[in-house]
Amino acid sequence: MRIVDEVKLDFCDVLICPKRSQAITRAGVDLERKYKFLHSTEWQGLPLIASNMTATGTIAMAKSLGRKGAMTALHKFYTVPELRYLFDEFPGLIQHTFYTLGVKDEDFKKLETVLSKTKFEIPFYCVDAACGYTDFFVTRVARLREMVGGTPVIMAGNIATPEMVQELLLVGKADIVKIGIGPGSVCKTRAVTGCGYPQLSAIIECADVAHGLNGHICADGGCREPGDVVKAFAAGADYVMLGGMLAGTEECEGEWRYWEPSFSPSSRAVDKADKEPKKKSFLFYGMSSREANDKYCGGLKDYRAAEGTCEFVPYKGPVERVLQEITGGMRSACAYVGAKKLKDLSKCTTFVRVNRPY
Repeated sequence: MRIVDEVKLDFCDVLICPKRSQAITRAGVDLERKYKFLHSTEWQGLPLIASNMTATGTIAMAKSLGRKGAMTALHKFYTVPELRYLFDEFPGLIQHTFYTLGVKDEDFKKLETVLSKTKFEIPFYCVDAACGYTDFFVTRVARLREMVGGTPVIMAGNIATPEMVQELLLVGKADIVKIGIGPGSVCKTRAVTGCGYPQLSAIIECADVAHGLNGHICADGGCREPGDVVKAFAAGADYVMLGGMLAGTEECEGEWRYWEPSFSPSSRAVDKADKEPKKKSFLFYGMSSREANDKYCGGLKDYRAAEGTCEFVPYKGPVERVLQEITGGMRSACAYVGAKKLKDLSKCTTFVRVNRPY
């Protein structure tokens, strides 16, 4: 046993210090990034990714975010016909959509079936596991690279420390490493297992290693406000993955609660649309929750604990509204520190520790 005495930080522990700079308007800030990946091809767009949770990693989300240049990691429970429909009928979305798979044999068999039935090559893959620290996980990522070759982009995780970034980039042949153990809004891993790593420090340390190897990282979890997304990019993240912030948007799939409008016989005439039930809240749960295990895994196994929570979140309207809030915050932050491009934000950032969560 040993103790690391160095302070590690989460998003709530810091603010970004404003700086005097040449005049720059929010509208003039360039949020697009262009990446050349370590083992594969290039990509250009808005580096935000909808999480591969069943609520947010949806085909509807991929369509909406794709129109804005952002990306979606599909959840891994879509059927082969559904995936074939997406990749064959909407080829323009392929450049903004990750195919997600787990590490089981059936996940790879399903991928083989999908590849044999689709017209187009799938250019983005996300290998997802709650814990990416096992040798088995690394070998599975490497196996995927052997299957798909050198052109597609592979994102793999989750991990939170630099040594596994090296392992996944060099041995697993991943291009992007997904960073985050326990920071999600519906994740209980830190409470149930005592394991985790403060997310801001994890991003800073993992980005340092990844960028030294010409690799990339995706910050996954912990963003509850647009300012947290900004801090993730400022800390060195190449992509930011969002779950809870997008939960409750029109593009989510799952269980909705509705309110029923009530009208007395003497009330004024109203349009038919006004009489329809309206969405009120959305049931959002972590993928390690008891609810997710019951629905997708045949129940919670007797050797496991539920590491996710379940909650209703308010209806937020189309995801475009949420995306505007996030990108607006990113533009404002760049203007505050004098970064003309999102690419320059980390170079212009000075973090200031705060005495308590603000």
